[in-house]
Amino acid sequence: MPTIIIGAGIIGVSTAFYLSQSGKADDVHLMDASSEMFASASGNAAGFIARDWFTPSLAELGQLSFDLHKQLAEDHNGYEKWGYSPSSGSSMEEQVANGGDWLSEGASRSVAAAMTNGPERTNRNPSWLKHRQALNVMSDGTSTAQVNPLLLCRFLLDECIKRGVNLHQSTRPVSISRSSSGVLSSINIIDIPTQAIKTLPCTELVITAGAWTPEVFCNLFPQSKVEIPISSLAGHSLILQSPHWPPPKFDKTDETSPFVRQDCHAVFTTGSAPGYNPELFSRMPEGHIYLTGLNSSTYPLPKVAHERVIDQDSIAELKKTADKLLGDDYTVVRESVCWRPVAKGGDPIICDLAEKGEANVFIAAGHGPWGICK
Repeated sequence: MPTIIIGAGIIGVSTAFYLSQSGKADDVHLMDASSEMFASASGNAAGFIARDWFTPSLAELGQLSFDLHKQLAEDHNGYEKWGYSPSSGSSMEEQVANGGDWLSEGASRSVAAAMTNGPERTNRNPSWLKHRQALNVMSDGTSTAQVNPLLLCRFLLDECIKRGVNLHQSTRPVSISRSSSGVLSSINIIDIPTQAIKTLPCTELVITAGAWTPEVFCNLFPQSKVEIPISSLAGHSLILQSPHWPPPKFDKTDETSPFVRQDCHAVFTTGSAPGYNPELFSRMPEGHIYLTGLNSSTYPLPKVAHERVIDQDSIAELKKTADKLLGDDYTVVRESVCWRPVAKGGDPIICDLAEKGEANVFIAAGHGPWGICK
């Protein structure tokens, strides 16, 4: 059955990866409007994953996702290929005010951290952290980990293409067609650079376009009364290199599994300024430190992801935080901004729209700052 997946970010490539394991890979088509793959959250987010930091409605999904991440890394040497590593999770505040739903309001993951079991006080701070305040350890690495999301997405896409999955980059869906009985039968797509239109067989349609999902759905189903309540949450970030955190080298002769090592650290802070809760992650495999936490629900979403515009005032604020927490001997590897798709209420939208009158149409979007976990 020809399946079209619109949106080739982490949700789209993951869907294609597992579909191509269980069926004919050449029947799976991945589409993305951007000329740069993984130009938004899938390539520019933190990559922190947790097994048990979720509300009851998402607990089972979070556990399944975490276990799949671990299994995927074990099966494909994710420690080296995309930096999978157990990670501690700590907060720099003893008490974190819970002013509501941290996900739907765009707050820091430190709120979720503060509501996990614990905390335990420790003075064994990461070597790269200049701030010597004792941390509250929320996870010792048994139920939290990290990946480099860009490297993970590239791996998944490469595997999909090796299996025969079709990639249509710099393309946009135009319209769908149905058979005489009303069954979904094909989709028209346009190649953005050439403006050439092509028709692909399509009996199943999966929309995984992140923050652009509502627009994609409305364009393809202009008569539908279905609403997709997803908005965008922009987040600026820095990737830093610190001489105080060289990445541990992976020794293939070491009989100890790398998946029980705790090389990475996640530090969540609060109270810097209203709406600003810095988060720092020491990541593998390059030994980078990822700094984020400056979020905005009003920063404009670009037409396509590669047209992002970075706000230099936000970058300057992040650099001030880096000076305070890391010292002044770091180097900036990358400045970026991405948009996380946030569903109303905080839970992602993963559904079959058959009951809404759109048979064989599926939505998987709105995963918010925890997108790589869900």
